[in-house]
Amino acid sequence: MFVVVGATGHTGSAAAETLLRRGQPVRVVVRSADKGAAWKAKGADVAVAAYQDVKAMAKAFEGARGVYLLVPPNYQAQAWLEEQRCTMDLAAEALAASGKPHVVFLSSVGAHIAEGTGPIRAARHGEQRLSAVVQNITILRPCYFMDNWAPGIGLAKTQGVLPTFIEPSAKIPMISTQDIGRIAAEQLLAGGTGQKLLELAGPEDYSPDQIAVLLGELLGKVVTAKLEPLSSVVPAFTSFGFSNEAARLFEEMYTSFAKGTIGYERPAEVVRGTVTLREALRNMV
Repeated sequence: MFVVVGATGHTGSAAAETLLRRGQPVRVVVRSADKGAAWKAKGADVAVAAYQDVKAMAKAFEGARGVYLLVPPNYQAQAWLEEQRCTMDLAAEALAASGKPHVVFLSSVGAHIAEGTGPIRAARHGEQRLSAVVQNITILRPCYFMDNWAPGIGLAKTQGVLPTFIEPSAKIPMISTQDIGRIAAEQLLAGGTGQKLLELAGPEDYSPDQIAVLLGELLGKVVTAKLEPLSSVVPAFTSFGFSNEAARLFEEMYTSFAKGTIGYERPAEVVRGTVTLREALRNMV
């Protein structure tokens, strides 16, 4: 039995779907029974649990050959970083009480860096906390999600503008959440011995200018990438409903991206996915 946490999200659903297609027994962990109904119809076992209920979560992990673990962010939290770290601690406690199965943990590029990485600091804490209690752990450190461009598609459609906090001509690694979920499932199937680190990227690096061109082709109109000042990160993200702390953490992250200080720990060993940016954007459009 493989357990997937976050099956209602992008990477978790991709991981669960991959395992089910390969004929594997899957248990999805959801916060309410209605969220698990579709998975039950697909043949998955459903466990209703939340990290705040350590006993229920530990029970959901029991008997698992492997667990795909992520901590969904609550960006409305006023003390966002502390809440994420506390949730990671609860996840570690549940795993320790459940027999300590092989864990595939969704972390982030730059998690080896101690400071200046914004929300990535929570992923760093998760790596350290889980590695302390689980003997066999595979850590996934993906780069910038291709799916992060979805919120800008509406403006591209109506105004022909794609706002970005990344220099339009700068090529950076990007990966589809479909690739992340598939790789997570494959790592679960492979099993794990000791600690393993996989740094992930898509088939090639892309710039916001390239994204604008591809979007324009898909939408049938001219789309231009527009660089927004970093001073507008906090106002933009708070307008999306993020707490002030969460927004400021993203400002810190984008500032580090601009300075080139966030990157892979072992760039020569990056594992590349297969989903192209065009394919990902087509699905989003």
